[in-house]
Amino acid sequence: MTGLPNCLQCIHYYITHDPVRPYGCRALGFKSRINPARLVFETSGLHCQLYTAKKRRNDDPGSSRVA
Repeated sequence: MTGLPNCLQCIHYYITHDPVRPYGCRALGFKSRINPARLVFETSGLHCQLYTAKKRRNDDPGSSRVA
């Protein structure tokens, strides 16, 4: 199962307030007990086709954020 997308870096990933199903995917519309990418892979045998990387803040040259 190596090479699965990292949901933490996906724009569709979110943490729910449901203690039973704490991980969610907005693109696929579900909540899960396990990482959404892993659930997609275990269910379909395919890597997540809707993974979209988050835009990194420090990639924006106009950013005035100071560390």
